[in-house]
Amino acid sequence: MNLILFIVPVVGILGLIYTFIASRWVEKQDAGDEKMEEMSGYIAQVVMTFLKSAWRILGVFVAIAACLLAYLGTTVTDSSPIIAVSFCIGAILSATAGYIGMRIATKANVRTTQAARTSMRKALMVSFTGGSVMGMGVAGLAILGLGSLFIVFYQLFVPEGAAITGPEMKRAIEVLAGFSLGSESIALFARVGGGIYTKAADVGADLVGKIEAGIPEDDPRNPATIADNVGDNVGDVAGMGADLFGSFVATILATMVLGQEIKEGTADNYGGLSPILLPMFIAGLGLVFSIIGTWFVRIKNDNASVMKALNMGNWVSIILTAAAAFFAVKILLPENMELRGVSFTSLNVYFAIITGLLVGTVISFITEYYTSMGRPPVLKIVRQSATGHATNIIGGLSVGMESTVAPVLVLAAGIVVSYHFAGVYGVGIAAAGMMATTAMQLSIDAFGPISDNAGGIAEMSRLPEDVRKRTDVLDATGNTTAATGKGFAIASAALTSLALFAAFVGIAGIHAIDLYKANVLAGLFVGGMIPFIFSSLAISAVGRAAMDMVNEVRRQFREIPGIMEYKATPEYEKCVAISTKASLREMIAPGAIALIVPVIVGFTFGPEVLGGLLAGVTVSGVLMGLFQSNAGGAWDNAKKSFEKGVEINGQVYYKKSEPHKASITGDTVGDPFKDTSGPSMNILIKLMSIVSLIIAPHIAIKANDQAKTTSAQPKAPIHATYSAANAGTSVAGNTAMAVVK
Repeated sequence: MNLILFIVPVVGILGLIYTFIASRWVEKQDAGDEKMEEMSGYIAQVVMTFLKSAWRILGVFVAIAACLLAYLGTTVTDSSPIIAVSFCIGAILSATAGYIGMRIATKANVRTTQAARTSMRKALMVSFTGGSVMGMGVAGLAILGLGSLFIVFYQLFVPEGAAITGPEMKRAIEVLAGFSLGSESIALFARVGGGIYTKAADVGADLVGKIEAGIPEDDPRNPATIADNVGDNVGDVAGMGADLFGSFVATILATMVLGQEIKEGTADNYGGLSPILLPMFIAGLGLVFSIIGTWFVRIKNDNASVMKALNMGNWVSIILTAAAAFFAVKILLPENMELRGVSFTSLNVYFAIITGLLVGTVISFITEYYTSMGRPPVLKIVRQSATGHATNIIGGLSVGMESTVAPVLVLAAGIVVSYHFAGVYGVGIAAAGMMATTAMQLSIDAFGPISDNAGGIAEMSRLPEDVRKRTDVLDATGNTTAATGKGFAIASAALTSLALFAAFVGIAGIHAIDLYKANVLAGLFVGGMIPFIFSSLAISAVGRAAMDMVNEVRRQFREIPGIMEYKATPEYEKCVAISTKASLREMIAPGAIALIVPVIVGFTFGPEVLGGLLAGVTVSGVLMGLFQSNAGGAWDNAKKSFEKGVEINGQVYYKKSEPHKASITGDTVGDPFKDTSGPSMNILIKLMSIVSLIIAPHIAIKANDQAKTTSAQPKAPIHATYSAANAGTSVAGNTAMAVVK
């Protein structure tokens, strides 16, 4: 048993070893001429300056939150002041995950540009290897941190001979939840702050540079172009790294909490630890096979499909993980188990894992369909660009709304099927299965902004047209993979939140969530509203900062003679300052909503109302996330379609045509959708669930105290609560999140 506990952190170390080797390989590649290195160095310097400023602000938040958690840990027996230490470690590792991604991206981008001077094959190898450094580094840190802390807390809180289902193990996992809270908190601020930074610059650069001045994207004459390229790193790389680090940890934690509740005597393998350890093992297998999958991301020549190469690596990692998971389940789990009145076998658990892998894969393909160049949804937006800016916007909005249908149906089916196989533990382990290949998913995702920056450096360094053509192919593929990654993250967040919700119900001591009660129904509606106000705050922040950016770029074009003739250098630093100040100032309010609202509702109205709130947030947040991310991705690739020329009603249109200008407007509207508010939805719903899970022991005591002083009220004859008998046979209530039993 001691040996099996240490396997998980060892796999995490393996991921970090790969990260180190791949990083050194990228650093050894040719960085190009002096002008290219100068541009890349300036971008890296500004990125580090921003991160240091953000870390100072977040350091204050972490210190205050740690003190509050330490105090709360002293008030109940199910927690401990050590939860503050767990929280701090999670926050530090989350920030480190973002730093790893940022550092390699700023090195890989210029080396990808230089590689594109020779061949597409070399450029793909450099950009994807840079992305894989981030993917394996994030997964390695998450597995190492979670596995190591579990060993420490297990030794610290669980005495020898104690039952795994007892209060000692519950306390150990409750303290471990602080690790997830720390990682998700930093992820939210990093994602929102980075998203505001990058889109403020991007919108300003596009509106003035492309539409008004008629100069290409990333043209060095545009004062906002450096801030735009910096934003790609702090938003799409550092923010994304922290985001998926938090998602990875939250998914594993939710399943561990449910595994701890497996009925004593039905899971005696490895001292009863096997259902708790399984999600960490599945994550470890996914990391190992993601490393193997990177060997298959190759193309033979410039005409080969980059997307097919990326899909090949993804498929290899998924298939190998699915095969290995069978043996892991059979070795670790006993033949029969029981959780909350639902009996299931180890084979049922394996089928739930496969369900999660299939759901993630299918949703990725659906997202690719709705956001890829040449596909009907993007072509629809292209055609509607011919009649103006307004019809382009209408087309993008309708595509985004339509794109929610298929993923939600697949997700709902995944919930029903995984619950059928293994109850709520099946839902949790399905989420763990979906997130198992996070390392590969993140590698493919990080490839996008690296390629985008490579194209920017090519334009700013005024390299030959054939170089920019190669980087444009990589960039267009990266736009699709980024949208696919966001769809995957949102879908996994839905399954993870449902598992966290089930864990919250158990720890809070409530047996059902009765929608017939007015206050619970009110909580449901308030929860459904939160993703809307959250999105409003994020998009408004981008809009305000973009207005300042537009005015500054116009001022420089107007007041600095010689910019358009390449005789004067724009004042890049002023645009950088606008994005920096706006992102640091505006990221606080959205983050506060996710952290404070569950605490207020839970302590004021109790666990059942908080459950209604979480249900509303989850359903609304998933739909908003899918809609915004897919609409933004489709608008972006509709714009890029004009770079090669598109035929509309028998006429071919290219860059600088009127339909192209309409597509730029759509892309500009979609920018904060796909890179700020949309991808933040998955962190929002998970973070609110984790906060609720951590305060569950505190509000459960309050609910019990109130029950002692309040006489029993007569039950209504008709209500929306499913009985315990129905919970084992009906999954509709679980799917709707009306009840998790």
